[in-house]
Amino acid sequence: MPVYAVHYTYSTDAEKVAAAKPEHRAYLATLVEGGALLASGPYVGTTPDSALLIFRADSADAVRALLAKDPIAPLVTGADVTEWNPTLGVLAQG
Repeated sequence: MPVYAVHYTYSTDAEKVAAAKPEHRAYLATLVEGGALLASGPYVGTTPDSALLIFRADSADAVRALLAKDPIAPLVTGADVTEWNPTLGVLAQG
């Protein structure tokens, strides 16, 4: 199954983003439990705040559908979804 890297860029309204993070992280935890989300986390020292999410899914559209359900989605100003081909490491597909 393909792997997708998602680059999230959040709104510059840091207060609203911070308030939405607990629900956002709870939602992402359900995606980890279901096997779709492999890893996620914020970039360090970026302005505006941004994050990397790594998914395993059938298609980019399937990833976008999961992102649309994210409670923080209204505060995401950019969500670039790119298929990624890890060739080495724990995500490499042999």
